[in-house]
Amino acid sequence: MRAWTVEVPGPIAQRPLRLVERPTPVPRTGEILVRVRTCGVCRTDLHVAEGDLAPRRAGVVPGHEAVGTVEARGPGAERFERDERVGVPWLRSTCGRCRFCAGGHENLCVEPAFTGWDADGGFAEWCTVPEAYAYRIPQVFDDERAAPLLCAGIIGYRALRQADLERSGTRRRRLGVYGFGGSAHLAAQVALHEGATVHVMTRSPTAQKQALRLGCASAQGPDDGPPEALDAALLFAPVGSLVPTALAALDRGGTLAIAGIHLSDVPPLSYERHLFYEKRIVSTTANTRRDGERFLRAAATIPIEVITTGYPFDAADRALLDLSRGRVDGAAVLHMPA
Repeated sequence: MRAWTVEVPGPIAQRPLRLVERPTPVPRTGEILVRVRTCGVCRTDLHVAEGDLAPRRAGVVPGHEAVGTVEARGPGAERFERDERVGVPWLRSTCGRCRFCAGGHENLCVEPAFTGWDADGGFAEWCTVPEAYAYRIPQVFDDERAAPLLCAGIIGYRALRQADLERSGTRRRRLGVYGFGGSAHLAAQVALHEGATVHVMTRSPTAQKQALRLGCASAQGPDDGPPEALDAALLFAPVGSLVPTALAALDRGGTLAIAGIHLSDVPPLSYERHLFYEKRIVSTTANTRRDGERFLRAAATIPIEVITTGYPFDAADRALLDLSRGRVDGAAVLHMPA
Protein backbone atom coordinates (compact mmCIF):
# COMPACT_ATOMS: atom_id res chain seq x y z
CA MET A 1 0.00 0.00 0.00
CA ARG A 2 1.02 3.65 -0.34
CA ALA A 3 1.54 5.68 2.81
CA TRP A 4 2.96 9.02 3.87
CA THR A 5 5.58 8.73 6.62
CA VAL A 6 7.60 11.08 8.82
CA GLU A 7 11.15 9.82 8.53
CA VAL A 8 12.97 12.82 10.02
CA PRO A 9 10.80 15.61 11.52
CA GLY A 10 11.58 19.12 10.37
CA PRO A 11 10.10 22.38 9.09
CA ILE A 12 7.12 21.59 6.91
CA ALA A 13 8.50 23.78 4.12
CA GLN A 14 11.33 21.23 3.81
CA ARG A 15 8.75 18.48 3.19
CA PRO A 16 9.54 15.99 6.00
CA LEU A 17 6.78 13.66 4.73
CA ARG A 18 7.73 10.90 2.32
CA LEU A 19 5.37 8.86 0.13
CA VAL A 20 6.45 5.21 0.42
CA GLU A 21 5.27 1.67 -0.22
CA ARG A 22 4.40 -0.34 2.88
CA PRO A 23 2.88 -3.81 3.39
CA THR A 24 -0.85 -3.70 4.10
CA PRO A 25 -1.19 -4.07 7.89
CA VAL A 26 -2.77 -7.19 9.39
CA PRO A 27 -5.29 -6.64 12.19
CA ARG A 28 -4.29 -8.13 15.53
CA THR A 29 -6.58 -9.50 18.22
CA GLY A 30 -9.45 -7.06 18.78
CA GLU A 31 -8.49 -4.90 15.81
CA ILE A 32 -10.12 -4.13 12.48
CA LEU A 33 -8.49 -3.35 9.15
CA VAL A 34 -9.92 -0.20 7.57
CA ARG A 35 -9.73 0.71 3.91
CA VAL A 36 -9.34 4.48 4.17
CA ARG A 37 -11.60 6.68 2.04
CA THR A 38 -10.77 10.07 3.55
CA CYS A 39 -8.53 11.37 6.29
CA GLY A 40 -8.62 14.77 7.94
CA VAL A 41 -5.42 16.78 8.19
CA CYS A 42 -5.11 18.05 11.75
CA ARG A 43 -2.72 20.57 13.26
CA THR A 44 -1.46 17.72 15.45
CA ASP A 45 -0.23 16.04 12.25
CA LEU A 46 1.72 19.21 11.57
CA HIS A 47 3.24 19.07 15.08
CA VAL A 48 4.26 15.44 14.50
CA ALA A 49 5.79 16.25 11.10
CA GLU A 50 7.73 19.24 12.40
CA GLY A 51 8.83 17.57 15.65
CA ASP A 52 6.91 19.83 18.05
CA LEU A 53 5.68 16.50 19.41
CA ALA A 54 8.72 14.35 20.05
CA PRO A 55 8.70 11.30 17.74
CA ARG A 56 7.53 8.10 19.38
CA ARG A 57 7.95 5.85 16.36
CA ALA A 58 10.40 6.14 13.49
CA GLY A 59 8.70 6.47 10.13
CA VAL A 60 5.24 6.86 11.64
CA VAL A 61 2.26 7.37 9.33
CA PRO A 62 0.32 10.47 10.50
CA GLY A 63 -3.45 10.92 10.34
CA HIS A 64 -6.04 10.36 13.05
CA GLU A 65 -9.27 11.45 11.39
CA ALA A 66 -9.71 8.52 9.02
CA VAL A 67 -13.04 7.39 7.58
CA GLY A 68 -13.32 4.11 5.75
CA THR A 69 -14.83 0.65 5.61
CA VAL A 70 -14.05 -2.47 7.59
CA GLU A 71 -12.21 -4.86 5.28
CA ALA A 72 -11.04 -7.49 7.77
CA ARG A 73 -11.39 -8.34 11.44
CA GLY A 74 -8.73 -9.69 13.74
CA PRO A 75 -9.37 -12.50 16.23
CA GLY A 76 -12.15 -11.58 18.66
CA ALA A 77 -13.22 -8.46 16.75
CA GLU A 78 -17.00 -8.62 16.42
CA ARG A 79 -18.27 -5.10 17.05
CA PHE A 80 -18.38 -4.07 13.38
CA GLU A 81 -19.51 -5.90 10.24
CA ARG A 82 -17.50 -6.21 7.05
CA ASP A 83 -17.97 -3.14 4.80
CA GLU A 84 -19.39 -1.07 7.68
CA ARG A 85 -18.28 2.57 7.67
CA VAL A 86 -16.17 3.53 10.68
CA GLY A 87 -14.02 6.36 11.97
CA VAL A 88 -10.45 6.00 13.25
CA PRO A 89 -9.72 8.68 15.90
CA TRP A 90 -6.77 10.13 17.81
CA LEU A 91 -7.25 8.08 21.00
CA ARG A 92 -6.16 4.55 20.02
CA SER A 93 -6.00 2.76 23.36
CA THR A 94 -5.80 3.18 27.12
CA CYS A 95 -4.59 0.86 29.85
CA GLY A 96 -7.98 0.42 31.51
CA ARG A 97 -6.24 -0.13 34.86
CA CYS A 98 -4.98 3.20 36.18
CA ARG A 99 -7.03 5.36 38.52
CA PHE A 100 -7.94 7.72 35.69
CA CYS A 101 -9.38 4.96 33.52
CA ALA A 102 -11.18 3.50 36.52
CA GLY A 103 -12.64 6.91 37.39
CA GLY A 104 -14.06 7.66 33.92
CA HIS A 105 -11.18 9.92 32.85
CA GLU A 106 -9.45 7.72 30.29
CA ASN A 107 -8.20 10.81 28.47
CA LEU A 108 -5.73 11.15 31.38
CA CYS A 109 -4.59 7.51 31.17
CA VAL A 110 -0.94 7.02 32.19
CA GLU A 111 -0.30 4.55 29.34
CA PRO A 112 -2.31 5.78 26.34
CA ALA A 113 -1.56 5.27 22.67
CA PHE A 114 -2.48 7.66 19.88
CA THR A 115 -3.13 7.11 16.19
CA GLY A 116 -0.58 8.78 13.94
CA TRP A 117 1.91 9.20 16.80
CA ASP A 118 2.36 5.88 18.62
CA ALA A 119 0.87 3.81 15.79
CA ASP A 120 0.45 4.29 12.06
CA GLY A 121 -2.57 6.34 11.06
CA GLY A 122 -4.74 7.30 8.14
CA PHE A 123 -2.33 9.00 5.71
CA ALA A 124 -2.34 5.60 4.01
CA GLU A 125 -4.59 3.40 1.93
CA TRP A 126 -5.14 1.04 4.87
CA CYS A 127 -4.84 1.26 8.64
CA THR A 128 -5.77 -0.78 11.70
CA VAL A 129 -7.50 0.29 14.89
CA PRO A 130 -8.68 -1.50 18.04
CA GLU A 131 -12.41 -1.89 17.42
CA ALA A 132 -13.24 -0.64 20.93
CA TYR A 133 -11.86 2.80 20.00
CA ALA A 134 -13.43 3.18 16.56
CA TYR A 135 -16.68 5.08 15.94
CA ARG A 136 -19.73 4.53 13.82
CA ILE A 137 -20.25 7.50 11.52
CA PRO A 138 -23.66 9.25 11.42
CA GLN A 139 -25.21 8.81 7.98
CA VAL A 140 -25.97 12.53 7.69
CA PHE A 141 -22.25 13.17 6.99
CA ASP A 142 -20.47 12.10 3.83
CA ASP A 143 -16.89 10.82 4.03
CA GLU A 144 -15.24 14.21 3.55
CA ARG A 145 -17.30 15.98 6.17
CA ALA A 146 -17.18 13.10 8.63
CA ALA A 147 -13.38 13.05 8.84
CA PRO A 148 -12.82 16.32 10.79
CA LEU A 149 -15.42 15.30 13.36
CA LEU A 150 -13.11 12.56 14.64
CA CYS A 151 -10.57 14.89 16.23
CA ALA A 152 -11.27 18.54 15.46
CA GLY A 153 -14.90 18.06 16.41
CA ILE A 154 -14.43 15.83 19.43
CA ILE A 155 -11.59 17.89 20.93
CA GLY A 156 -13.49 21.13 20.35
CA TYR A 157 -16.49 19.58 22.09
CA ARG A 158 -14.40 18.57 25.10
CA ALA A 159 -12.82 22.04 25.27
CA LEU A 160 -16.31 23.54 25.27
CA ARG A 161 -17.26 21.33 28.19
CA GLN A 162 -14.02 22.25 29.99
CA ALA A 163 -14.92 25.92 29.58
CA ASP A 164 -17.99 25.27 31.75
CA LEU A 165 -20.20 28.09 30.49
CA GLU A 166 -22.88 27.14 33.00
CA ARG A 167 -20.55 28.16 35.83
CA SER A 168 -20.97 31.82 34.94
CA GLY A 169 -24.66 31.82 35.82
CA THR A 170 -25.36 34.43 33.16
CA ARG A 171 -28.32 33.90 30.87
CA ARG A 172 -26.53 34.83 27.65
CA ARG A 173 -23.41 32.72 28.30
CA ARG A 174 -20.91 34.81 26.36
CA LEU A 175 -18.21 32.66 24.73
CA GLY A 176 -15.04 33.82 23.01
CA VAL A 177 -13.31 31.67 20.39
CA TYR A 178 -9.69 32.41 19.52
CA GLY A 179 -8.79 30.96 16.14
CA PHE A 180 -11.46 29.73 13.74
CA GLY A 181 -10.17 26.73 11.84
CA GLY A 182 -11.14 23.08 11.62
CA SER A 183 -11.94 22.58 15.31
CA ALA A 184 -13.19 26.02 16.30
CA HIS A 185 -15.91 26.30 13.67
CA LEU A 186 -17.41 23.00 14.89
CA ALA A 187 -17.29 23.84 18.61
CA ALA A 188 -18.81 27.26 17.93
CA GLN A 189 -21.81 25.64 16.26
CA VAL A 190 -22.42 23.40 19.27
CA ALA A 191 -22.25 26.44 21.56
CA LEU A 192 -24.65 28.39 19.33
CA HIS A 193 -27.06 25.45 19.26
CA GLU A 194 -26.99 25.42 23.06
CA GLY A 195 -27.89 29.12 23.23
CA ALA A 196 -24.53 30.78 23.78
CA THR A 197 -23.54 34.16 22.37
CA VAL A 198 -20.29 33.55 20.47
CA HIS A 199 -17.61 36.10 19.65
CA VAL A 200 -14.76 35.05 17.34
CA MET A 201 -11.21 36.41 17.30
CA THR A 202 -9.18 35.39 14.26
CA ARG A 203 -6.73 37.05 11.89
CA SER A 204 -8.31 35.48 8.79
CA PRO A 205 -10.85 37.70 7.00
CA THR A 206 -12.35 34.59 5.39
CA ALA A 207 -12.78 32.90 8.77
CA GLN A 208 -14.36 36.08 10.17
CA LYS A 209 -16.96 35.99 7.39
CA GLN A 210 -17.62 32.30 8.02
CA ALA A 211 -18.13 32.94 11.73
CA LEU A 212 -20.73 35.60 11.05
CA ARG A 213 -22.47 33.42 8.47
CA LEU A 214 -22.71 30.57 10.99
CA GLY A 215 -24.44 32.86 13.49
CA CYS A 216 -21.66 34.21 15.71
CA ALA A 217 -22.41 37.62 17.20
CA SER A 218 -19.12 39.22 16.18
CA ALA A 219 -15.83 38.46 14.46
CA GLN A 220 -12.66 40.50 14.73
CA GLY A 221 -8.87 40.21 14.92
CA PRO A 222 -7.23 38.39 17.84
CA ASP A 223 -5.85 41.60 19.31
CA ASP A 224 -9.03 43.66 18.86
CA GLY A 225 -10.89 42.09 21.76
CA PRO A 226 -14.55 41.08 21.90
CA PRO A 227 -17.26 43.75 22.15
CA GLU A 228 -18.24 42.58 25.64
CA ALA A 229 -16.75 40.69 28.56
CA LEU A 230 -16.71 36.90 28.20
CA ASP A 231 -17.98 34.21 30.52
CA ALA A 232 -15.63 31.67 28.93
CA ALA A 233 -13.14 31.42 26.08
CA LEU A 234 -11.70 28.67 23.91
CA LEU A 235 -8.16 28.99 22.58
CA PHE A 236 -7.58 26.94 19.42
CA ALA A 237 -4.67 28.87 17.91
CA PRO A 238 -1.39 27.33 19.21
CA VAL A 239 -0.14 30.79 20.18
CA GLY A 240 0.85 31.24 23.80
CA SER A 241 0.81 35.04 23.56
CA LEU A 242 -2.98 34.87 23.21
CA VAL A 243 -3.37 33.42 26.72
CA PRO A 244 -3.08 36.78 28.52
CA THR A 245 -5.20 38.39 25.79
CA ALA A 246 -8.01 35.90 26.33
CA LEU A 247 -7.74 36.06 30.13
CA ALA A 248 -8.00 39.86 30.05
CA ALA A 249 -11.23 39.53 28.03
CA LEU A 250 -12.89 37.30 30.64
CA ASP A 251 -15.45 38.58 33.09
CA ARG A 252 -15.19 37.66 36.77
CA GLY A 253 -15.31 33.92 37.31
CA GLY A 254 -14.57 33.20 33.65
CA THR A 255 -12.70 30.16 32.32
CA LEU A 256 -10.17 29.90 29.51
CA ALA A 257 -9.99 26.40 27.99
CA ILE A 258 -6.90 25.72 25.87
CA ALA A 259 -7.75 23.17 23.21
CA GLY A 260 -4.42 22.32 21.56
CA ILE A 261 -1.93 19.56 22.24
CA HIS A 262 0.92 22.02 21.63
CA LEU A 263 1.22 25.69 22.56
CA SER A 264 4.06 28.14 22.18
CA ASP A 265 5.41 29.64 25.38
CA VAL A 266 3.02 31.72 27.45
CA PRO A 267 4.35 35.18 28.41
CA PRO A 268 4.29 36.39 32.03
CA LEU A 269 0.83 37.00 33.48
CA SER A 270 -0.31 39.79 35.76
CA TYR A 271 -2.21 38.36 38.69
CA GLU A 272 -4.44 41.42 39.07
CA ARG A 273 -5.26 41.80 35.38
CA HIS A 274 -5.34 38.21 34.18
CA LEU A 275 -6.18 35.88 37.09
CA PHE A 276 -7.86 37.77 39.92
CA TYR A 277 -11.63 37.48 40.52
CA GLU A 278 -11.49 33.69 40.27
CA LYS A 279 -10.59 33.41 36.62
CA ARG A 280 -9.38 29.96 35.61
CA ILE A 281 -7.17 28.33 32.96
CA VAL A 282 -7.76 24.70 32.02
CA SER A 283 -6.13 22.54 29.37
CA THR A 284 -7.82 19.96 27.21
CA THR A 285 -6.10 16.59 27.07
CA ALA A 286 -7.29 14.15 24.41
CA ASN A 287 -10.87 12.94 24.97
CA THR A 288 -12.82 10.04 26.34
CA ARG A 289 -14.81 7.72 24.10
CA ARG A 290 -17.90 9.02 25.86
CA ASP A 291 -17.00 12.54 24.64
CA GLY A 292 -16.75 11.18 21.12
CA GLU A 293 -20.09 9.41 21.18
CA ARG A 294 -21.87 12.41 22.68
CA PHE A 295 -20.35 14.80 20.17
CA LEU A 296 -21.20 12.66 17.15
CA ARG A 297 -24.82 12.40 18.33
CA ALA A 298 -24.98 16.17 18.84
CA ALA A 299 -23.31 16.87 15.49
CA ALA A 300 -25.88 14.75 13.66
CA THR A 301 -28.82 16.24 15.58
CA ILE A 302 -27.93 19.91 14.99
CA PRO A 303 -26.71 19.04 12.23
CA ILE A 304 -23.32 20.72 12.18
CA GLU A 305 -22.07 22.32 8.98
CA VAL A 306 -18.55 21.01 8.37
CA ILE A 307 -16.43 23.34 6.26
CA THR A 308 -13.70 21.45 4.40
CA THR A 309 -11.01 21.84 1.77
CA GLY A 310 -10.34 18.63 -0.13
CA TYR A 311 -6.91 17.44 -1.30
CA PRO A 312 -5.91 14.37 -3.33
CA PHE A 313 -3.99 11.74 -1.36
CA ASP A 314 -0.80 12.52 -3.30
CA ALA A 315 -0.90 16.11 -1.97
CA ALA A 316 -0.70 15.37 1.76
CA ASP A 317 2.53 17.32 2.12
CA ARG A 318 0.96 20.32 0.36
CA ALA A 319 -2.09 20.12 2.65
CA LEU A 320 0.16 20.35 5.72
CA LEU A 321 2.08 23.24 4.19
CA ASP A 322 -1.17 25.09 3.44
CA LEU A 323 -2.36 24.42 7.00
CA SER A 324 0.84 25.85 8.45
CA ARG A 325 0.42 29.02 6.39
CA GLY A 326 -3.27 29.56 7.14
CA ARG A 327 -4.41 28.78 3.61
CA VAL A 328 -6.99 26.11 4.48
CA ASP A 329 -10.68 26.95 4.49
CA GLY A 330 -12.16 25.03 7.42
CA ALA A 331 -10.58 21.58 7.75
CA ALA A 332 -8.26 19.97 5.21
CA VAL A 333 -9.23 16.44 4.12
CA LEU A 334 -7.31 13.93 2.02
CA HIS A 335 -9.20 11.81 -0.52
CA MET A 336 -7.88 8.36 -1.25
CA PRO A 337 -7.88 7.24 -4.90
CA ALA A 338 -10.87 5.05 -5.79
